[in-house]
Order: sequence, then structure tokens, then C-alpha cells
Amino acid sequence: MERERETAAMQNELRYGQTPDGDLIVRLMGDWKLGEHLPSGSDVEKKLASEPSVRRLLLDAQGLRNWDSGLLIFLGKVIDYCSRNKIQVDKEGFPEGIQRLMALASAVPERKGARKEARKDPFLFRLGGKTFDFWRSALEMLNFLGEATLSFFRLLRGKASFRRSDLTLLLQNCGADALPIVSLISLLVGLILAFVGAIQLKMFGAQIFVADIVGIAMVRIMGAIMTGIIVAGRTGAAFAAQIGTMQVNEEIDALQTLGISAMDFLVLPRMLALIVMVPLLCIYADIMGILGGLVVAVGMLDISTIEYFNRTREALNLTHFGIGLFHGAVFGVLVALAGCLRGIQCGRSASAVGEAATSAVVTSIVAIIVATAIITFACQVLGI
Repeated sequence: MERERETAAMQNELRYGQTPDGDLIVRLMGDWKLGEHLPSGSDVEKKLASEPSVRRLLLDAQGLRNWDSGLLIFLGKVIDYCSRNKIQVDKEGFPEGIQRLMALASAVPERKGARKEARKDPFLFRLGGKTFDFWRSALEMLNFLGEATLSFFRLLRGKASFRRSDLTLLLQNCGADALPIVSLISLLVGLILAFVGAIQLKMFGAQIFVADIVGIAMVRIMGAIMTGIIVAGRTGAAFAAQIGTMQVNEEIDALQTLGISAMDFLVLPRMLALIVMVPLLCIYADIMGILGGLVVAVGMLDISTIEYFNRTREALNLTHFGIGLFHGAVFGVLVALAGCLRGIQCGRSASAVGEAATSAVVTSIVAIIVATAIITFACQVLGI
């Protein structure tokens, strides 16, 4: 009974002593296992800090019974502190198993800079790095555009090699499969345009001009923009993910080894599919947007369906349709090029595929907005 009390008192304890030479003795008592309430290495550090004259630490494990990695974690912290403060550590009193594990842990030195804290680079250094990355990306983009142009010219000469079945499948994926989402978004956009316009036009008794607002806005630009953004998020990301996965699996390298141009086999059919289908989707989006405006005109403004369609027909002309279709064709090229470019630039890891898809969507949307601004300015200058 007395021995049990003595054993319980020895559980997980640190005891300190001192040699005649002034060396500090640390005795480890009891069971040192994870899950137990173990003393911290900071306790020994505080003891050493309170006695700055100590130059040697003796670790005594005579009272140690059972142990696991909890003991090794404690010893690692103590030894690391002693090495930083130039205090010699005597580990001779430890069991042979612990000494072998500690020797194994210290056999390979820590790589220099492994624990280096993250430091903030100077502003000019970061600015130079960003500028360099920008120009490198711009050169890669120009090189890709040049190769895509050459591939298109090879198609015109009948020398481009790709499977026609792939083009047919891409036409279906880019066109028919996108109709539901294009229908929903375009209908809501037309409804919103009509609702916003109706609030202002009712103040002047000019509700009938809601048809002009919705018709011209949808046909000339909004139908194309919304279709382009939908295609960028739906199809552009898919292109980047597909080609990026092929890059990870080294399938593009295999094509080049076989003498097959990746631009002809992968990029060209995707570009043709979007050039054909995006203008057609724009026409469909225009119709759905006009129908959305009809819902507001009939439901809120007491305008008959015949009046609404007659006013829409008078407001629109072929110029508006031509500008809208031109927007759609340009957006199709931009989305295809952005998706394929990011896919080919994809790294060799799984995470890189996701990054390529995200980058493709962002690049496509930015390109669509910039192209819209340029085309709108050009139309203003030309007076159309």
C-alpha cells in the first residue's frame, strides 16, 4: 500500500538538483505518455533562465517508467533551447531506446532556412516581379494567338487535322446543352430591363417605349454580353479543365510525339464551335429577353401583346442585329481562346486544373468587357 502511494506521487514529475560544479540536474519521474498531464519544456527553460550561470544540463531518467513520443517532444524542446543558449546537455542517463531515437532524429541536419519566417519583400522588388510576370504572360498569350491564327489558316487551306466527330459533339455541348441556362438568364434580364424602364417611363406616360428599351438593349448588346458570360462560366471553364487534365496526363505531349498539332486537334474545333454557336445563342437570348419585357409590359403597364411587338419591330433594324451578332462572334473567339490558353498553360498537378478553370473564367469575362467597350466606342465613332 505504501509503495502504491509512492508510485502515484512519482507520476509525471520533474525534480531539480545541482552538482557541486554548479550543473543543473533534471530528474524525470513517472509515466511520460501522450494523453497524460506532462510537464512542459518551458518549465525547464524558466529554470535555466533563472540560473544564468548554468552551462551544463544533466538529464536523469532513473525514475522514468513508461514513455512514448510525449517524452521525445519534451526532450526535443529542451535540447533545442539548450543548443540556442550554448548549454551542454548530458543524455547518458537515458535508456538506450530513447538515445537511439534522438540520435536518429538529429542524424539529418535541419535544412537551412526551413524555419525562416515569412518576410515581406520591398515594394519595388514585388513591383518588378509582377511586371515581369505580366510581360511573360503577355508574350505567351501573343504566341498562342499567333499559333491559333496559323491553325485557322491551315483550316482554310484544308490542311488542319482534327476529328469532325469532335466538332459535332462540341457544337452540341456549346449550343443545345446551353439553351436552358441561356433561356432563364435572358428572360430575367429582359424582365429586369423592362421593370427598371417602366418605373421611369410611367412618370411621363410613355410606357410604350419599354419595348424600345428592351428590344434595342437586348439585341444590340445585352443579349450578347449575357450569353458570353454564361458561355465563359459554362464552356470556357470546361475547355480549360479538359485540356488541363490532358496536360496533367501528358496526353498533349503524346500528341506532339505523334506529330499531331495540339492547336489543330484541340483548340481549332473548340474555337469553331463557339464562333458558330455563340451568335446563334445570342439570337435566342434576344428573343427570350424580348419575351421577358413582354411579361412586364402586359402585366404592369396594360400594353397589349400586339402593341408591344409592333413597337419592338419599329425600334429595331438590321444594324442592331448585325452589331449583336458581331459581339457574339467576337465573344465566342475570346472565350475559346481563353479556355484553351489556360488549359495548355495548366501545371502538372490536380490543383492546377482547378486554377486553370478559374483563370479561364476570369480571363474570358475581362476580355468580354474590354471587347464590349472597344466595339461600343468604334460604333460611336462610325455612327452606327
